[in-house]
Amino acid sequence: MSKLFKGTIELANGVKMPQLGLGVYKMIDPEQTVEAITYAIETGYRAIDTAAIYENESETGEAVRHSGVSREELFITSKVWNTDQGYDATLRAFENSLEKLGLDYLDLYLTHWPVSDKYVDTYKAIERLYDEKLIRTIGVSNHHAYHLEKIFVKANVAPMVNQIELHPYLTQEPLRAFCKENGIAVTSWSPLARGKLFAERTLLQIGERYGKTPAQVIIRWHLQNNLIVIPKSVTPERIRENSEVADFELLSEEMNLINSLNRDERTGTNPDMY
Repeated sequence: MSKLFKGTIELANGVKMPQLGLGVYKMIDPEQTVEAITYAIETGYRAIDTAAIYENESETGEAVRHSGVSREELFITSKVWNTDQGYDATLRAFENSLEKLGLDYLDLYLTHWPVSDKYVDTYKAIERLYDEKLIRTIGVSNHHAYHLEKIFVKANVAPMVNQIELHPYLTQEPLRAFCKENGIAVTSWSPLARGKLFAERTLLQIGERYGKTPAQVIIRWHLQNNLIVIPKSVTPERIRENSEVADFELLSEEMNLINSLNRDERTGTNPDMY
């Protein structure tokens, strides 16, 4: 059996999004970034998640173009940053991102954070980009249910993805249930809680049963919860390790044990701050 996980999630418009991708947040060294993304694609990753604020869209595009993998096989996500929000500014920001990436289209474009008084107009601009077929799927990031409800009132096309901080210390079950009810797929960022979970006895014990690391157990937990997951790493060994989760499956009681670790504890900012 292949260890490499290659599953997909079908989004509301029928597009299939890889369920496991590479996050490139905090990849700041240009050469290292290109090498990490290139290695990930060589390993079998087909989704890369970047953003304007990460300042590595150019490197992402370079790795994609020289990967030897056809553009149609890859799923590239980027996000509009807070200072570029609003209808017209978002359209300009998208053009800038596309130019840096050196691509003709994006597979997914997201509002990075729900900036007060701007995020609905930002989403309307993203909706226009979707109508113009410059993006294949449409979504948001870091949006609570009440943010999504405000978008529903104005939008012709509901968000298909909501990317949120999510890990066993922050399981976000009410928001996940809301998204499921409204046909919105959930992507987990900071899926490993920035390494804070690696010493958890529960995860170590489960990992021992399968010969897997705590990181692999956590990623498997995300996948079995029908979540899209984008762990980040620049280390080849970690990039490969994070993808080798297809050869085991957690039992329901193990899933419940991991669920019970929830503390509603964030490693990042609460979207209410915006």
